[in-house]
Amino acid sequence: MAEWNTYYQNEDEEQEQEEAELSGGDYKVSGRDSLVFLVDASKEMFIKGEDGQPSNFDMTMQVVRSVYTSKIISSHRDLVALVFYGTEQSKNQRNSFKHVYVYHDLDEPGAKRVQDVDALRGEKGAQLAAQTLGSGETSLGDALWCCANLYSDIKLRLSHKRLMIFTCRDDPHGGDSTRDRQARTKASDLKETGVLIDLMHLIKPGGFDVSLFFRDIVSPPEDDSELGLQLEPCDKLEDLQKRVRARETKKRALARLSLTLGEGLNVAVGVYATAVSARKPASVRLYRETNEPVRSKTRTFHTQTGSLLLPSEIKKAQVYGRKQIVMEKDEVDAIKKFHDPGLFLIGFKPMEKLKLHHHIRPSVFIYPEEGEVKGSACLFSALLKKCIERNVFALCRSVFRRNYPPRFVALVPQTEEVDEGKVQITPPGFNVIYLPYADDLRTLNPPRCPPASQTQVNKMKEIIQKLRFKYRSDAFENPVLQQHFRNLEALALDMLAPEDIEDLIMPKVDQIDQRLGPLVDEFKDLVYPAGYNPETKPAPKRKTADGGAGAEKKPKVGATADELKAHMQNGTLGKLTVAVLKEACKQFGIKTTGTKKQDLIDALNERLGS
Repeated sequence: MAEWNTYYQNEDEEQEQEEAELSGGDYKVSGRDSLVFLVDASKEMFIKGEDGQPSNFDMTMQVVRSVYTSKIISSHRDLVALVFYGTEQSKNQRNSFKHVYVYHDLDEPGAKRVQDVDALRGEKGAQLAAQTLGSGETSLGDALWCCANLYSDIKLRLSHKRLMIFTCRDDPHGGDSTRDRQARTKASDLKETGVLIDLMHLIKPGGFDVSLFFRDIVSPPEDDSELGLQLEPCDKLEDLQKRVRARETKKRALARLSLTLGEGLNVAVGVYATAVSARKPASVRLYRETNEPVRSKTRTFHTQTGSLLLPSEIKKAQVYGRKQIVMEKDEVDAIKKFHDPGLFLIGFKPMEKLKLHHHIRPSVFIYPEEGEVKGSACLFSALLKKCIERNVFALCRSVFRRNYPPRFVALVPQTEEVDEGKVQITPPGFNVIYLPYADDLRTLNPPRCPPASQTQVNKMKEIIQKLRFKYRSDAFENPVLQQHFRNLEALALDMLAPEDIEDLIMPKVDQIDQRLGPLVDEFKDLVYPAGYNPETKPAPKRKTADGGAGAEKKPKVGATADELKAHMQNGTLGKLTVAVLKEACKQFGIKTTGTKKQDLIDALNERLGS
């Protein structure tokens, strides 16, 4: 008979699990993502930029390497391929396509592939590419056909298929209408099979005219949040990396729920995590002989007969009033279930009612899912517009997962923001703020300290004003995680030593001292007494010596027989500590095999109850 506590999780553990799942933790998807890099290998790609800037080919290889390493860290099960077109040499299935070189098939990224891409970087990489690939005629239609074959050979289920074209030639076929038509036809076939085609065009003398050829090749944006076709080419590595990262990162909904506004009025919404804590990946147990991952299986056996127990034979039990209450698994599930997953509108409140101390957990973001329920986007937009106009938030009851306890949440409206290039920075929607229950709020007694004088306050204001700077979360990286992944990279790529990292969270003491000048000393003179040195440790306090016994006496742990019988009659043995119960068992000569509280209570009930 299994204990109730082994099945029914602790409330804190359940909340931590919910937070992990709703803040970007492990969640199941319906397939793997796939990405194909289709890179132009013409002579124009190897021309170096002005002032020693890297060539377009070298920038592309650095971006490919960056994506490979990020995939290994974040989603190693995704599939990535690297294909060159416009080459002199040919390497593909049965070499049926000339001037197309498949450098990497669609497969999971690994250390060997990163090393292969590293070999194509820099001046030595350009020489190796000239020897291995060469530059020849261009047929983008054959290259797209070859990429389509890469997808057709994959037997795995793919949830997202994307193809990125890197080139600096806006008219790759030189005005050949036949090859242009073949490329457009093949691109249309790829789009019909669900492949999204993106253009990562690079800088070229005279400018890159997208309307000449590639406007009909690339895919239209999936939704309003997609960037669409960028008209300006990339001339810097940072811009190219940002554009590729924005494209290859798929927005996945953590959950899809219905927002119930009234009886029979539902809006389909997707739940997204806008900010996710970066964590070290969990360790994987490997078999020492084959180095393969170890899969664990759990089986339950009867303690007396040793027979294997089926799930239907396992019951859940809890002792109340010296009686063991046995429940089926379905009954336990029914107790834990409060309602089906979803958001249920309760009403609206002014924004002034929402305080800073109500924010107790990381928030999530909801956005309409038009594909689930038609009309959701229109109704969602109308609700968002009215909430913004009236400066109110929606109060809802939420159940994000099955068998999860309900929570009250505030749907705070958020307007859309775009930058100068009309690229969306902040999407329109609602931020879901978890609200505390009444017993979550506590009254704290802050320590009483002597108040600061107005002169001291003004001096500290001057210091704060000098040290102000514009904070951006993307400007700081976790040094522990960066060092961890650098070590793994060095180990996998057989490097002599890992790359040095810069700890960006360390304070820049020299710049701080230069900005503040004498303000720090002036503040010390106002606050601390003369001759105060904060680096010296205070003298340790001496313990007062007792005139009696030298050692402290331990408090007596135990209970009399009358007290134990009284607890048994009232059914309050569970209120006693484990130490008291153990001492009582020793007092009455009861031998127990277990050390759990319930085992000790059962033993005492059996002895004293008889």
